[in-house]
Amino acid sequence: MRERSDTAADLVRPCVKPEHRPYRTVDGHVRIGSVVHGIGAEIEDPEGWVWALVQAMDGTRDVRRIAAEVAGAHKAPDEDDVLRAMADLRQAGFLQDAAATVPGELSERERVRYGRGVPLLRWMDSSPRTNSWDLQLALARARVLLIGLGGAGGIAAQGLVASGVGRLHCVDPDVVELSNLNRQVLYRERDIGRGKVDAALESLRALNSDVTVTGEAGEVRGTDDLVRLLRPRDADGEGYDLLVLSADRPAALRSWANRACLRTNTPWIDGGYRGPLVTAGLYTPGSSGCLECHRVTQAESRDLGLPPGADEDTVSPRMPWSPVNAVTASLAGALFVYAAIAALTGVPSLPPGFRLDFNLVLPGEPGLEPVLRRPDCHVCGGA
Repeated sequence: MRERSDTAADLVRPCVKPEHRPYRTVDGHVRIGSVVHGIGAEIEDPEGWVWALVQAMDGTRDVRRIAAEVAGAHKAPDEDDVLRAMADLRQAGFLQDAAATVPGELSERERVRYGRGVPLLRWMDSSPRTNSWDLQLALARARVLLIGLGGAGGIAAQGLVASGVGRLHCVDPDVVELSNLNRQVLYRERDIGRGKVDAALESLRALNSDVTVTGEAGEVRGTDDLVRLLRPRDADGEGYDLLVLSADRPAALRSWANRACLRTNTPWIDGGYRGPLVTAGLYTPGSSGCLECHRVTQAESRDLGLPPGADEDTVSPRMPWSPVNAVTASLAGALFVYAAIAALTGVPSLPPGFRLDFNLVLPGEPGLEPVLRRPDCHVCGGA
C-alpha cells in the first residue's frame, strides 16, 4: 500500500467534485475535471472500468466497497488496481470527501456568505484535499497588512474583506479628493476631505462585519517603519501573513518593502498600473527571488535601443501622476486579491514568486513570469 498521502484511504466517502463531473468521449475515453484548460484530464479506458469507477464514486460508498464493486464487475482490474486509480484521481485534485463537514470555526452566517466562493476554490484546487472548506478557513485565519488605499488598494481591500480574510490592517496618510473619484470606487462624494483610512474603515466594516478591519493614517518613511508595521505589538503578538503594497510613493517604497519583508520573512505583493499596463507581483522570501532579483533580470533581458550613456527614463513618460481610470485601477486591485488568495491558500497553484502583466491594448497577451532567485543579488543573496 502507498503512503497515506498518496491514497484515497482517508476519504470516508469519495466522490468526484461536482465541478469536475466526468463524461465519456466518442472514443470511449473518460474526461474529468471540466473543459477548463489547466484542470481537465483525459483517461484512456479500453475496458470501461475507469468509467465505472468514477460513476461509483458518488459519495454513497466507502473506498473498499468501491474497489470491490468495480473489480468484481470487470475482468481487467483487481482491487489494488482500482485503489491505485482512486489514489491517482485524488492526487490530481479531482476528488473530495462527501462525509466532510464545514469546520466549526466558521459560523452559519459565514457558511452562507462564502457558499459561492468555496466551490470556485474547490474547482481550481489541484491538491489531494479532503475538505474544500479548509481553504476558506485558511482565509479566515489570515492576517494581511495593506499599505495604500488608492484605486488599486481600495479594490484590493474590498476584495480581501468580501473574500473573508480574517484580519486586514490598512495604512494610508492621505485624504479623499475629488480627483480620486474617477477610479477610487471605495469612496463617495461625501467622503471628500475625510481621511482615506476613516472612510475606508467605515465602508469595509459595513461590507463584512465578520472580518476585523483596522487602520492608521500613517506614512511609511523607511524600512524600519515597515518592519514595525509587519510585527505589531498586539495582544496575541502575531505578525502578518502577507503584505499588499498598493502605494508607490515615496519612490523608494518598494525597495523598503523588499528589505522589510526579507527581514520579517513575510510574503508580499506589489504592482499597479502604468498607463495601459496593469501588473501584480508576488515575492516569497526563501522560496522565490526578491524584487531586486526581478529588477536585475529584467534589466539584463531588456533591449531599449538607447545609445550608450542615455538615460532609461527617456523611453517612458514621467508625469506627476499616472494616467488611470476605474478600469486599470480595478484590474490592478483584482489582481492583488487574486495573488493574495493564491498565496494564502495555495489555490490556484502558482509559482512562489511571479509577475503577472496585463496590457489593455493587447488584452489577449497576458504574461506570467516567475521571479527566480539570483545568487548574485546584493539584497537577498539568493537566500
